[in-house]
Amino acid sequence: MKSTTFRKSAGIVLFVIVCMALLASCANNEVVDPCLTGHKYGFWGGLLHGIIAPIDFVLMLFRDNITLYAQNNNGAWYAFGFLIGSGGWGFMGGKGVARRRDRS
Repeated sequence: MKSTTFRKSAGIVLFVIVCMALLASCANNEVVDPCLTGHKYGFWGGLLHGIIAPIDFVLMLFRDNITLYAQNNNGAWYAFGFLIGSGGWGFMGGKGVARRRDRS
């Protein structure tokens, strides 16, 4: 009896998930053409944006005109700079939190 109830509820959950996935494809696309004019950010812009990413994230929650990632960038070099700036490679951490071994 319990397995029938479980299968019925699992089937309903699966149906809802499939419907949500199908309806999500009907969403409107945002027009980003106005964002792609002007200065194009490269490696150094990505590095700076990666460094200030935590501040941008907090401000982005309260203001609509602040974004975390520049839309008008040159691609891979901007992404690489953003990754290094945000600490994605772990260059700025690790040694400070490492435990010291007792040399007794």
